[in-house]
Amino acid sequence: MKATQLMTGPDQEREETVIADGREHPRTLADEHALLLAQVAGRAEQVLAAFAEDRWPAEELQALVGYLRAELLHHAADEEWLLFPARHPAAAFARLARDHDRLRAATEVLEQAAAGAGLHSGVHVAAVTRDLLDQLRRHLAAEELALTAAAAPASVPATTGPGSRQHEWYQLTEGPVINLDALPRDEVTDAAVDRLMRLRSGEQVELRSARDPEAVWQRIDQLSPGRYGFAYLQDGPVQWRVQVTRRPPASS
Repeated sequence: MKATQLMTGPDQEREETVIADGREHPRTLADEHALLLAQVAGRAEQVLAAFAEDRWPAEELQALVGYLRAELLHHAADEEWLLFPARHPAAAFARLARDHDRLRAATEVLEQAAAGAGLHSGVHVAAVTRDLLDQLRRHLAAEELALTAAAAPASVPATTGPGSRQHEWYQLTEGPVINLDALPRDEVTDAAVDRLMRLRSGEQVELRSARDPEAVWQRIDQLSPGRYGFAYLQDGPVQWRVQVTRRPPASS
């Protein structure tokens, strides 16, 4: 299957190759950082491009905030748990934790703007977007220096590993239609369920596959019994299409 290139920002030299079958997940923290920065930068640039066209970037902000919440801030929490000192953190690690708090605060501002809440002008939102991207570049560089101070950069592993949640799932399951065949076969159910768990109340997505995605339904129903509706739009034999809806909570 064709490889997809994820380009980093202009000050990065590394490229990540993502392959749908036999996927090469980031093996080191530096690889993981490069992938995250590339994805955030691409979405931030789309927000800024919309402002340059003198229009409000409603969809672009939602795409940026969605990635920040699901991937970048999730990664920050994993780093704090897995890689930061558990007790009496050094000043460098305290600074990195403060950086994470600033990224969370900037994400909250962008989330409010995406939802139309608060009085956020285009100039303000564009400035927050630029500042977040600049801060992220500086933070990731400082984080790599701190975390690799006592070891070679290539020896510091990524926070994800075989059998765990992978960053590449997000871009392959983003949007209203999820092509399950684009996912590595041994990760299809995990990746699809990860996406379905992020659905908002009443939101829908469509699963498409050359195989019946019944395993996805079984897993999500085990995790959240009765919270998801599955409706078959096409029941094989060549293709399966299933509409999945996250049901609103039952009223008391």
